Amino acid sequence: MVTILIIVIVIAVLAVFAIQNAEPVTISFLFWKFGASLAVVTLLSVLAGVVIAIVLIFAAYIKRSVQKSE
Repeated sequence: MVTILIIVIVIAVLAVFAIQNAEPVTISFLFWKFGASLAVVTLLSVLAGVVIAIVLIFAAYIKRSVQKSE
């Protein structure tokens, strides 16, 4: 229940931030340029962080499972 509450609070804070920062920005990465609102860039960054965290947690879980079975 606490986890769900924390997730809801984080989503609410991100939503408020996204609404207040809707102006367009240009993101440059190596030879690639991307133009979007700051809200979209922020939400995509958070989503990328969540995906990376899930992959790392899953990898650690698999590693522990393999070590226990040996």
